[in-house]
Amino acid sequence: MTAIQQGSSQQGTEAQQARDAWDAIAPAYDEVVTPGNILHAEQPLRAVGLRAGERFLDVACGSGALAVPAARLGAEVVAVDFAPTFVERLDQRARREGLDNLQARVMDGHALDLPDDSFDVSGSQHGVSLFPDMPRALAEMVRVTKPGGRVLLVAFGDIRKAEFLSYFIGAAKSVVPDFAGLPLDTPPLPFQCADTGVMAAALTAAGLRDVTIEQTTWRMPFQSAEQYWQWITSSNPIGRRLAGALTQEQGAEVRRVLDGMLRERADGGGAAELHADVNIGIGTA
Repeated sequence: MTAIQQGSSQQGTEAQQARDAWDAIAPAYDEVVTPGNILHAEQPLRAVGLRAGERFLDVACGSGALAVPAARLGAEVVAVDFAPTFVERLDQRARREGLDNLQARVMDGHALDLPDDSFDVSGSQHGVSLFPDMPRALAEMVRVTKPGGRVLLVAFGDIRKAEFLSYFIGAAKSVVPDFAGLPLDTPPLPFQCADTGVMAAALTAAGLRDVTIEQTTWRMPFQSAEQYWQWITSSNPIGRRLAGALTQEQGAEVRRVLDGMLRERADGGGAAELHADVNIGIGTA
């Protein structure tokens, strides 16, 4: 086997592992994470100016956090994801809502099986920004977008301000002082567009013009430590891996600590609201 073949085989194995990891959490993600993310999608869809009747592509769609509100607006939506269970869940969600204008397909965002210049707007919310080869995926989004159309990318901002992570890691370290957590100097893929300059440069390099970056804050309400634990272990394979590094006894103690942290944040009543910075990037094809 040549070095090129070995590299291709390794990439294929890594892609399959990633697909399997996302497929494994898809049912819980759909139930725990997607409903809140659908609400968060309203702002970027307004920012990109999506209108009824426009053709909209959602890349790495999950179970429809961006695709469902786009279809509700009256756009003709094609939503793609490499994890089959996500696509199945989105198809079920669309049928429940009677969204006949939403088509979900299994597809790799690195190589879209779609014709050039076929969408008015292409978008991705915490999807393409997680890709190991984000430039390739962005170039694909631009390729399938009509000249003069818009491309939308929603990605997390500064990892140090992502309270949905810092609360978990803080609680884990209080129980297990040598808990590894996540590196801040080389943050994981979900934060590769945290720097707005990096994000703007990536969109421009993909062939977009008139690039703008809008910063916003997501507010995530949690009623209990158990609800928060379900969210952190369902939202990304990274969260599941972090939680999986704890023993059963350690996990129970971490949830007890989190319960106190969340009660303190709620200040005596209602849900505890955790915050995360989010960047909304838009460019013209």
